[in-house]
Amino acid sequence: MDIVDLAALGESFTRDPYPVYARLRAQGPVHRIRIPEGGAEAWLVVGYEAGRAALADPRLSKDWGKASPSLPLGAISSGPHMLRADPPDHTRLRKLVAREFTARRVEELAPRVQKTTDALLDRMLTAPDGRADLVEALSFPLPISVICELLGVPDLDRESFRTWSNDALGAMDRKIREAAAASMAQYLRELVEGKRQRPGDDLLSALMHGSDDDGDRLSHEELLGMAWLLLVAGHETTVNLISNGVLALLTHPDQLAALRTDLSLIDSAIEEMLRYEGPVETPTYRFTTEPVTIGDTVIPEGGELVLVALADANRDPARFPAPDRFDISRDARGHVAFGHGIHYCLGAPLARLEARIAIRTLLERCTDLALDIHPAAITWRPGILIRGPRSLPVRFTR
Repeated sequence: MDIVDLAALGESFTRDPYPVYARLRAQGPVHRIRIPEGGAEAWLVVGYEAGRAALADPRLSKDWGKASPSLPLGAISSGPHMLRADPPDHTRLRKLVAREFTARRVEELAPRVQKTTDALLDRMLTAPDGRADLVEALSFPLPISVICELLGVPDLDRESFRTWSNDALGAMDRKIREAAAASMAQYLRELVEGKRQRPGDDLLSALMHGSDDDGDRLSHEELLGMAWLLLVAGHETTVNLISNGVLALLTHPDQLAALRTDLSLIDSAIEEMLRYEGPVETPTYRFTTEPVTIGDTVIPEGGELVLVALADANRDPARFPAPDRFDISRDARGHVAFGHGIHYCLGAPLARLEARIAIRTLLERCTDLALDIHPAAITWRPGILIRGPRSLPVRFTR
């Protein structure tokens, strides 16, 4: 099987990967690729049905201990967590977090999300020239503020953490990724130790001191891993959900007008944003523990790297008619923007809550919001894990 070198496709693929995925899908559900991150070779699964099946296939392990030793990549988190575990470890870790990360705790954050959104837009709307970078003004500071509030870490060095997170998840150079991960790990060790000395009524304290009915609790290393996962996943996906969603509206004026006319469509609009331009292009890595047959291809056992193109699954015409059309009235249920199966994103309700409040409030307060850059000039984040613009220049009337 020929290798498709995604890195060699350059900026055009980073900006718009969908036509490439569609061409691959037309040829079959699985392909041998070279990924931009470190040039590692992997198996890419495209299409909705094949992708959804692969996401739930127990033969595809999330445990880095199952990865092939020849893989020129390494785990980047600060400790073990749910996205690096299979059952029964995954079941245990998710249960411990789910006990504390409840729907009630998320809903109780709504006033805080609204207050933070209002304050950020107050500041943005004072710009003397009526221009702003929406990523800097709203998309990044809102979710990082909310996740810090949830975890009880108000003193987070946000700019440093943002740099480490971006590099750990998206840098093409392995040394840069590993250095960022090491810096983040040291920072989190100090953060967790500070929280241990000064516990509060927050999620991190609850995870630190809580236990299940059998007395089980997170170990120190597991707590570090969970703090990494909640902080990174807790802001990265929402940053790009907000940015991608607003960009989709601003480049589809008919849909923007429809939403402004009837803001009760906001929930439907958020689901279509997730389907059309979700924040995760391919999820974290999976490794074969047995031979896996997809279509006419047998992916060998032995820790082969397998990636599922969520971005393509959500644009498969076999599941979503006219998939390249952004339509906020569409029934987008069934999309896999948050994954599928046992690794379905635990933070999905929080991401939806933040996006709903942020985008609705933005439209209410900026009645003439417009893109302040040609869409083709937008610089997208590199790699095939996180999908979103580095910046999103917008203009408005003060």
